Amino acid sequence: MFGRYTPHVAATLSLGLPLIGSHLARMAIGVSDTVMIGWYGVEELAALVIATSFQIILFFLGMGFGTAVLGLIATALARGDETEVRRGTRMALWLSGIFALLVMPLMWFSQPILLALGQTPLTAELAQDYLRIAGWGILPMLGGLTLNSYLAALERTQVVMWVTLAGLPLNIALNWVFIFGNLGAPELGVRGAAIASLSVQVVQLFLLIGYAAWLPMARKYQMFRNFWRPDWPAFRAIFRMGMPIGLTLVAEGGLFVASNVMMGWIGTQQLAAHGIALQITSITFMAHLGLSNAATVRIGQAKGRGDAGWMRDAAVTVIGLSLVFAFIAITIYLLFAEQLVRLYMDPADPEAPAIVAIGAMLLMFAALFQLTDAVQVIALGFLRGVHDTRVPMWIAGFSYWVVGMPIAWGLAFPLGFGPAGLWLGLCAGLTVAAVLLLSRFWRGLRRGDWTAAPTAV
Repeated sequence: MFGRYTPHVAATLSLGLPLIGSHLARMAIGVSDTVMIGWYGVEELAALVIATSFQIILFFLGMGFGTAVLGLIATALARGDETEVRRGTRMALWLSGIFALLVMPLMWFSQPILLALGQTPLTAELAQDYLRIAGWGILPMLGGLTLNSYLAALERTQVVMWVTLAGLPLNIALNWVFIFGNLGAPELGVRGAAIASLSVQVVQLFLLIGYAAWLPMARKYQMFRNFWRPDWPAFRAIFRMGMPIGLTLVAEGGLFVASNVMMGWIGTQQLAAHGIALQITSITFMAHLGLSNAATVRIGQAKGRGDAGWMRDAAVTVIGLSLVFAFIAITIYLLFAEQLVRLYMDPADPEAPAIVAIGAMLLMFAALFQLTDAVQVIALGFLRGVHDTRVPMWIAGFSYWVVGMPIAWGLAFPLGFGPAGLWLGLCAGLTVAAVLLLSRFWRGLRRGDWTAAPTAV
């Protein structure tokens, strides 16, 4: 019975493990910023949590264009449509660049926005200092994401992983120099972390461009030839597919960003602990995200061939692998919560014991939603593989903001559960999303919706 899944397991892991590695490397770069700023000061750590939350919500909105390319190219390749591969990727790069330039003013003048959201004057000022430098990184980040999707659909995920990994030691070295003022450099604190992040993102983008232009199997797509010429039908198609993905990501990411803001209302120690706990859970989430990306490719290939049975077996395989990773994460959280949080703190900091205690408690709640968080992101990967993005956007908005956010606020403040209440609300929103999204995919598969002839760009 299980023999039919063996080829799917091998193929999914071949695609997914390098993607997991690249996501983990990307997270490790963020972790290195958080850890090293945590050693620098608690106020700076709180500012970094808010600043990166602000930046990432804008990044989420723009990354829908690059994410849409993943399923679109997988389907086009399965149909042998070389032209669609080039058209879709080029216009996704166009849209990513346009979006990055449009949102930069929001980061340059972020201090009044953060003050209006209830942050302290010092936290808002430090966060704006960070964003005025790191905000420029949205352009290489979105461009890199689109090229990552392009290469992943071509099953060149190992290159994506190695390029991302190359940025980690560079980021740590630049942080050491610019945050703390080593090797004769000025001591810049959060601005030093921003310089390091931006430098790494630019280097990674040029590496990806160079590889995509060199790759022999991809030369037939002529990706960068006459790149400046617009393709308005493809532009509109990618926009229609990508914007709902971006809004879906904003709905989910906004839930966590809003929890950061509300945690800031409770206190600086709670916000610092919350940021640490979220980053730890984000690290384990990268396994599910990598499998979700692999699922998009595999399901997109099945759509291109019109093979419902193959699609079903591929979906079952990805869900099973994701649940294995979820149970491993739950075990780690339950056994090593305090030790994980301590990694982010200077033992000599007098506030460290309180932050460690709060962070360890939050990781206990994180164990509650590991399964549902895994299932909802995998279901989104399935639906993106079949180019279904609009209805999932509405499902996400309902789950995270009509269910999750009111529960989080109600438990945290009127009912007085504080940080624990916020995390229970996150769990509720993710659970509803998991049930509704997965149900939609299976229902469409049974009806044959996902294996109908796909529409070209």
